[in-house]
Amino acid sequence: MTSQQQTDYAAFILRLGLGAMFVSHGLLKVMVFTLPGTAQFFESVGFPGWTAYPVALTEIIGGAMLIAGVAVRWVSLSLLPVLLGALSVHLGNGWLYTNANGGWEYAAFLIVATVVQALLGPGRYALRVPVPTRLATTHGA
Repeated sequence: MTSQQQTDYAAFILRLGLGAMFVSHGLLKVMVFTLPGTAQFFESVGFPGWTAYPVALTEIIGGAMLIAGVAVRWVSLSLLPVLLGALSVHLGNGWLYTNANGGWEYAAFLIVATVVQALLGPGRYALRVPVPTRLATTHGA
């Protein structure tokens, strides 16, 4: 197996793992905690309650896009604010995720993994959506 093939598989596996994590966390907010319950939790930790709605939507749609391999670099970068918010909630709880109210190790790891995904890109095993490299063309003077 070549180095490029290994990188393609690594990007694919990371994309699937991150995508599944984001989708599952978004669905958890909707189906288990409910959006009003999630909004209450957000308020209890200092975020406006209404932000629960776009966060859940961003996690579900962003996670699905990662799984499919669509706009992977941009999606990864757009998910970082969600993870930074999660990190801020857990910072005061200590390092270990097993601490009371969960420590910050998991959120920090997900930030690193998401940055790595943004750097790796989609890899070979992804849907290809053409993105124009030049939005405007100038013709003559």
